[in-house]
Parts: sequence; structure tokens; C-alpha cells
Amino acid sequence: MTTNHETTALITGGGTGIGRATAIELARRGCGRIAITYTASIDDAESTCAELKALGAEAVALKADVRSENDVRNMVRKVVGAFGRLDILVNNAGITRYVPLADLDGLTDEIWDLAFDTNLRGTFYCCRAAAPHLKRTEGAIVNVASMAGVRGAGSSVAYAVSKAGVIHLTKVLAVALAPAIRVNCVVPGFVQTRWMERGVGKEASAREAERVGGETPLGRVAMPEDVGETIANLLWSRFVTGQDIVIDGGKSLKYD
Repeated sequence: MTTNHETTALITGGGTGIGRATAIELARRGCGRIAITYTASIDDAESTCAELKALGAEAVALKADVRSENDVRNMVRKVVGAFGRLDILVNNAGITRYVPLADLDGLTDEIWDLAFDTNLRGTFYCCRAAAPHLKRTEGAIVNVASMAGVRGAGSSVAYAVSKAGVIHLTKVLAVALAPAIRVNCVVPGFVQTRWMERGVGKEASAREAERVGGETPLGRVAMPEDVGETIANLLWSRFVTGQDIVIDGGKSLKYD
């Protein structure tokens, strides 16, 4: 996959956090057409689009719920209709509800459905809808998983299991869509984002970032830009597929 002004990317959940950082990184690397999706905040999405346009890219924000197959198919149809092609898919849209891991009774069917329908089934819907177009361009997919899907941790059991599913879905799709499409995923640890602040509160998030950063060999937690950079690197790594790349500054290497 080569990069030029016609290269077209679709990033779900691209208005804020990791999605926004990824979109900006792709624009800086010469990706000329970028579509981002949002579910709630059109203001954030339009702000990100303005930043992308300032970097020289064409940009469009689309409202889409990845839990809905119809929404996903319409989303892909609109992107291809607007730009004529699709080269890149980044499945970043995700959701969680904070439930202590030991609180098994707190895991309602609604929480399970929300996690799986958004994080796992939604990722599959997007990959399936985009695949015919990505095959034509020999494009690439990067899914966003989480260290919660690797270790016994996370905002809830349902979230952790859904992200473990994303990691394995990546491997299976890498085989199913080869050789035309490469499929990889990133596995971030703690990332300093507004999403985290909303979940546990700004002060608690800052304390946790300080604690985790102190236990990390590289001396800090990840920022969205760290994840966006790795996603971009994977998109242009022409002989890498089916891999899950941990982004945690080496923290998972330490067990003390």
C-alpha cells in the first residue's frame, strides 16, 4: 500500500482520543482522504475534521453506530461514494461500563451485550463491510484491542473478554482476508485519555496514571499519539499481518 492524496482511511470513533490521534498521524503521513465516525459528539468530530483539513487532507465526519450492521454498511457506502475507494480501516470505536472484576452479579446482560456488540461484533461488522473495497486496493486493517484482553484486569469482565475476542478476531481475519488485506491490532495498556477520566473521574485517572507510569520501564503511561503512531506503522508494514502489538512502555514485562 502506497500513500498519496488519494489514499482513503476510515477510522471509527475518530473524533477524540486514540481515533483522533490516529487520524492526525495519517494526515501527517500523506493520507489525503480521511473519514471519521462518531456516535454522540458531532462537535468533537468536526473539530478533528478541521485539524485534518489544516494538514491538507479531505475529511468528513459520519454518524454511525457500529452495533448496527445497517449503519456500518451505510457508513462504508458513504465513504466509498465520497472518495471512490477505501485503503485503510481502523476499528477504534469501543465502549465499557465500569464494574469491579469481583462483582460478578453486577455484570448484567445489558453490560455484556453492550461490550460485545460494540467492541467485538461491531469490529467484525466493519471488517466485513469494508473487505470488498480493501481487496481492490490491497489495503489494511488495524483493530484496537486492550491489555485487558491479555491479562486479568480491565474495567469489567465483559470488557476484558470482548477485547480478548478482538485480538483473536484479528488473527482469524488475517488468514481469511489474505493475501489482499493485512489485519493487525494494537493492544494498549493505560492510555491517558478523556475516556478514562469519564470512567473513573479526573483526579482518580491522574493518580492511576502516576502510579502506572512509576511502574513502567519507560517512566510514563501512553498518550493517544503513541498509539496512533503505532497504528500508522502497522498500516504501512507490508509484511506484517495477524499480529497484536502491545503498547504499554514495557509495563507488562514487570511482575514485581
